Amino acid sequence: MRTRSTTIVAVRRGEQVALAGDGQVTLGQQAVKHHSRKVARLYEGRVLAGFAGTAADGLALLDRVEAHIKESRGDLERAVMQFAREWRSDRFLRRLEAMLLVADVRHTFLLSGNGDVLRPDEDVAAIGSGGHMALAAGLALHRHTELSCEEIAREALRIAASLCIYTNDKVTIETL
Repeated sequence: MRTRSTTIVAVRRGEQVALAGDGQVTLGQQAVKHHSRKVARLYEGRVLAGFAGTAADGLALLDRVEAHIKESRGDLERAVMQFAREWRSDRFLRRLEAMLLVADVRHTFLLSGNGDVLRPDEDVAAIGSGGHMALAAGLALHRHTELSCEEIAREALRIAASLCIYTNDKVTIETL
């Protein structure tokens, strides 16, 4: 049975960034959990991270990325590059099924097990089951409203939840 879960969206406006995730975990065609938390603060609260994919895999990846952030003394760009190299080359990590969005006050990065470290062109990024829908909604709201990054992230997830059966409206948001 394939596990599907979570939509994560990051929105940056000015010097603020919000990272939001829904709480649904689906096993096959059944929603088995509604209030899962897949958004966390790392490195003494100075970095936000969210994962989409299987929970155990996502949590394992969050631990590894946080170790790299600590090792690089909070230099997020350096940390994600080192982490991506490890993820791509480590046999155990390559088997993990999750993606990460990480952000601090200056940067947002999307990380995948293929070794991808992507810095979004715009101030909105999204991953997960409803990621495409949340990204489209977030971009439209960001471009055409004066809403805060937190308000945009919340509304983008609500819109994704209304369209994607693997996303719900039980939203967790962290901001810097």
